[in-house]
Amino acid sequence: MTRTSTIIRPPLRGPLQHLNETSRRFPAAWQRVEIFRQGRGVDLPKWPAWCFLPMAAWLAIASDGEPVEGGALLAAAGDAATLAAVGAWRYSQGIYRFDTDAGAALADTLMQGEMPSEVLLRLPEWSAYIETPGRKWANLEIDGFWVHLEWDANSQRKELRFLLDTGAGLLPQILHLGPWTVTEAVDRWYAEARKNAASAGIHVPGLDNPDAVQATGAAIQPLLAMVLYLCSDEPEIDDQEAPGERPARPKPTRTKKGWRLFPPKKPRIWTVGEKIGSVLRDAQQGEASGRAVRPHLRRAHWHGFWTGPRDGERKFIYKWLPPTVVAGARDDP
Repeated sequence: MTRTSTIIRPPLRGPLQHLNETSRRFPAAWQRVEIFRQGRGVDLPKWPAWCFLPMAAWLAIASDGEPVEGGALLAAAGDAATLAAVGAWRYSQGIYRFDTDAGAALADTLMQGEMPSEVLLRLPEWSAYIETPGRKWANLEIDGFWVHLEWDANSQRKELRFLLDTGAGLLPQILHLGPWTVTEAVDRWYAEARKNAASAGIHVPGLDNPDAVQATGAAIQPLLAMVLYLCSDEPEIDDQEAPGERPARPKPTRTKKGWRLFPPKKPRIWTVGEKIGSVLRDAQQGEASGRAVRPHLRRAHWHGFWTGPRDGERKFIYKWLPPTVVAGARDDP
């Protein structure tokens, strides 16, 4: 039987347009990025390798190194959020396209209990763009979103940052990572935003609304599920132009002026979950003909186990297991 992938392929103009617009607005940004990154562990803190560049550096680039306060600080923070997501993405330009059926089933698998924060630090690239055609955020349609990691130089707080690509503009969302639920992660972000707003003497509507925290936590869970899948052990990710290759952080190149990062010539499309989607479609067709039982995805969950010899040194492994297709036409997780 021939199975047709249902991966939707909208134009690539969105993320590239935002990258080009960001480059026009901040023509010196990429030169300053190189300066900041070369200072890592020298005259600047040595931030973790999973963070491309801390937000403090992006804020300095957005404000052109000038002190800002009040409404200007709010505008600069918005520019820094865009620079951080789009700027880090510039050096890999990975676009992740989930199979429609697999992506929908994955997004419906909500996470219970504490976030697996350490797993989220395994993001395959410094910044990834995940397509979400047709998905809604409140009344806005999301074409996709960037996701990247932040390390706060002052508090050493870890954050997972989203930048939603909507028809009305770019919308940042933040999760503070730690041993707590998604809702608490949003609540901690709101509390930090309230503190910063009060310190700057500005008012941001909605930050003191508990209903907004609950709504944001519920809305971000499907997006988080897609990110978690990319971060899990052995996710099904493929490049149809270069089968067998895997996404990775780009490596710097030695030049006469030292080590530098160079952006690729074009975005790279990664297809995600095609086999899972194929299993779902096969079984649904079988159900329609009475030949099979419709499958479902076993919920994603944590699994812990010991490894190593019983009479020697043993290690406790804690892994996040992605959703698995069960009761389908074939057992193919």
